[in-house]
Amino acid sequence: QVQLVESGGGLVQAGGSLRLSCAASGSIRYLYIVGWFRQAPGKQRELVATITRDGTTTYEDPVRGRFTISTDNAKNTVYLQMDSLKPEDTAAYYCNQRRASFAPWAADWGQGTQVTVSS
Repeated sequence: QVQLVESGGGLVQAGGSLRLSCAASGSIRYLYIVGWFRQAPGKQRELVATITRDGTTTYEDPVRGRFTISTDNAKNTVYLQMDSLKPEDTAAYYCNQRRASFAPWAADWGQGTQVTVSS
C-alpha cells in the first residue's frame, strides 16, 4: 500500500498563502483518487479537496476559489495550494487515498501537518 506523508504547514497571517505537500512512497498513478482533509480542534475531520487519476478536481464550499489541488507525477506528490487564508482554515491537514472508485479511504492516516492562520 502506498504511504502518504504530509508537510508544508506553518503559521501564516490571514490573507497569506501556504503550499502543502503529500508525498507518496510509490507511484501516485496507481491511486484512483487522493484527497486533502482537515481537522480543527473539537471538530470532525472534513474533506477539503480531491483529485482523481485523470486530473478531475473537486472542492468543498469553504475552500472553493481559494485552494488548488494538483499533482506532480514525476515527484509522486500531491499539492494543496492555499491562498487567501482565513483563521477558520486553522486545522491539522491530512491526505489520504483510494485505490479504486469503489474502495474506501485508507484506514491509516499520517501525522498530518498543522496550519495556523492568525487574524
